[in-house]
Amino acid sequence: MSATFRSLQVRNYRLFAGGQLVKLIGVWMMFTAQDWLVLELSDNSPGALGTVTALQFVPVMLLTLVSGRLADRYDKRKLLVAANAAFAFFAVAFAVLVTSGVVELWHVFVFALFLGIANAVETPVRQAFVSELVELPLLPNALALSAATFNIARISGPALAGVLLAVLSTPAVFLISTALSIAPVFTYIWMRPDDLHRSARVKGAQARVIDGLRYVGKRHDLVLPICLMAVIGMIGFNFPVTLAALAKINFNAGPSSFGLLTTCLAIGALGGALAGTRRRARPGVYRVIGAALLFGVFEVAVGFSPNFLVAAILLVPTGFFSIYLAQGANHRVQMGVDGEYRGRVMALYVLVFLGTTPIGASLSGWWGEHFGVPSSIWAAGVVSFVAAVGALVWQLRVSGDRLEVRDRRVHVVSAPVPPSNAPQGGHAEPVAEVKPAARV
Repeated sequence: MSATFRSLQVRNYRLFAGGQLVKLIGVWMMFTAQDWLVLELSDNSPGALGTVTALQFVPVMLLTLVSGRLADRYDKRKLLVAANAAFAFFAVAFAVLVTSGVVELWHVFVFALFLGIANAVETPVRQAFVSELVELPLLPNALALSAATFNIARISGPALAGVLLAVLSTPAVFLISTALSIAPVFTYIWMRPDDLHRSARVKGAQARVIDGLRYVGKRHDLVLPICLMAVIGMIGFNFPVTLAALAKINFNAGPSSFGLLTTCLAIGALGGALAGTRRRARPGVYRVIGAALLFGVFEVAVGFSPNFLVAAILLVPTGFFSIYLAQGANHRVQMGVDGEYRGRVMALYVLVFLGTTPIGASLSGWWGEHFGVPSSIWAAGVVSFVAAVGALVWQLRVSGDRLEVRDRRVHVVSAPVPPSNAPQGGHAEPVAEVKPAARV
């Protein structure tokens, strides 16, 4: 346990994690109530759910790279205070509108866009800011705990929202979630700037976006996880659209049951996040690809679930591998980048992972409208699995590695590495390294 939570020994990180946990519980409560509100206002339209989700992430597509440039040029803590204050302002205005009883569907669309703008600035800056909270040896643990914090909120937020929607009302959920969303503004202010581990900024450096893109383009070890998450983030991670529609339309479930589906997904995701907390080094590429393969398999299974109970059970391993994959890809990118490029590289990662959501959410909503919600889930799983296979083939061709099956397990046999310092007049035989990959 001490190894799992060792980053919490750092005061600034404790404040960061605490503020994020309180805010994210409120955010997930708000999003759960918002999805239910959209279905009520749109006469159970999956397309409307896809539209509101898309609007939340359109700003990520447009503004994230600029936010990464800001993160590399300016004080990340001050940027986070401003972004969270803006988010809290929009959340308060939205809650007042819902509580007044005059809310219409187009109002939800507008505020989804405003909240998305605040998130587009906050997310890449926050991703890069974690590296300033702890020293490098603690970074994998800090990132994993951040993912765990996210998923604790994703478990408790929808579950709490489901109960409050049934016991109280939709306006009450919005009011409570709004109060919680203000927390990070204060926790960032309470941090000690002198304890941050900041990289020295070069005087006069412009931190241009194009330089960050060129830096990534020269690094195959960064390009592969970024491209893999671009596909899976766009197509495979559309559960905010699909689960609400699956619960209400296919299983005729109420808001508390919808919250239970989301909670099952989050329970698995929390396990996946905690599984990475003991990681001390950069994860290998085959571990990331293996998680992507298994995520695709379980998502397909969820799409073919015959009833609510089976879907809830299958969402647990689906959630596990979704976060184990996302966290592994995040660690591989963040721990392989130079400090002066971290803001821009993480902005690119956020762009392809979250910024593609408008495309995927709109496509998922359209597909569910025309071909049924279950098919939109299993089709997304198929795309995710194919993307993982493509990443595996790409990595094997670039690295020269090969796969072998022994004792019912798949192993990666590394390409021989020529010796750099062979004895004069002699000859050293290269030795192939055998590394275990995913169990099949």
